[in-house]
Amino acid sequence: MKEETRMPQNGKEFILFLAVISIISVNTIAPLIMALQFGFTKAVYLQTLKTIPFMWIIVVLIVPFIVEPIVNNLMPKFTQPTDSFNAATLFHIFFSVLIMSILLTVIGTWVGTRTISMEPIKTFFYNWPRNFTIAFFIELVVAQPLARLAMILIHKQRANKTVNS
Repeated sequence: MKEETRMPQNGKEFILFLAVISIISVNTIAPLIMALQFGFTKAVYLQTLKTIPFMWIIVVLIVPFIVEPIVNNLMPKFTQPTDSFNAATLFHIFFSVLIMSILLTVIGTWVGTRTISMEPIKTFFYNWPRNFTIAFFIELVVAQPLARLAMILIHKQRANKTVNS
């Protein structure tokens, strides 16, 4: 995207953008999915808090090395250069969440149970639709808008410094 103030414009901004999205996502999606699966109890929430740091590391590693290359290959097949920012963003979020939810429905179960088993694969089609819906809603309504707001504020601050100097 050309000089879009809602998007990161360099590597440092991309790291901040990814950090905002991943921290919000991991701290909301994982507890909600766990609570829906095992009940809304303090014990379930405390157990979830123990796995969040590991899930955050996994998310931060999966996004740039697995998810983004796949999404970047899919985007031209579904969007045109003349499409609006919002249309392109919606497709990007959709594909990103689709891939992440598929991977994390299995990997997240392994991390949460501290066991690599066939269980998340056997129950995949039972758990994945719920996981995708929760993740898509949080990404679309909370995480992505807040990360874009952070980018707008950073770019506005930079523009103000340029004008004042």
